[in-house]
Amino acid sequence: MPLFLTLSDAGLAADLLQPEMAQGLVVFVHGSGSSRRSPRNQQVAHYLSERGLATLLFDLLTEQEQRIDNVTYEMRFDIPLLSRRIISVIDWLGYDHELSGLHLGLFGASTGAAAALVAAAERPDAIRAVVSRGGRTDLAEESLGRVAAPTLQIVGGEDHEVLRLNREVSQRLHGEQQVQIVPGASHLFEEPGTLNEVARLAGDWFTRFLNSPAER
Repeated sequence: MPLFLTLSDAGLAADLLQPEMAQGLVVFVHGSGSSRRSPRNQQVAHYLSERGLATLLFDLLTEQEQRIDNVTYEMRFDIPLLSRRIISVIDWLGYDHELSGLHLGLFGASTGAAAALVAAAERPDAIRAVVSRGGRTDLAEESLGRVAAPTLQIVGGEDHEVLRLNREVSQRLHGEQQVQIVPGASHLFEEPGTLNEVARLAGDWFTRFLNSPAER
């Protein structure tokens, strides 16, 4: 279902998948240069929907900002800006009568994973779980020590630099966390079956932590 999120500083296009009796809601945070139409995130979102989780995919940038970023690349790496957008979406969901009763999780990819962790640190009472796919979680920097939500970092076995960074981040997270390696996978999980494994791991993590209605 298409939505338009009217936030304090932007209006953002979004797509909501909401199965009946949803167990929770996963907000997707796409990576650099991508959008809510990311085929990888959409594939994972449909899998999570089949497992009874609602999903929200949204554009982090407005159409005008995206046009600028396509030329300058300046906004896709602006973690403070991206995290503020996520926080605004989290707050927007908290006021939505239909969706506010669901526990929230964040699924971040690439630079979006860093922004997701910053948002989780800023909204610890709202975010119940975080999953990173090939994420540059190291870019969350000083926010890492304040992340309370259980965090799963999924990384390809052939994505050597990101794997090294994710392991370093693992040492800085104080809450429940895991690093899961998908053997044979590169950064974009383009190899046969690897993205299916990402979806399965994310589904297990989210159903574990988003399995009951939140208090209104």
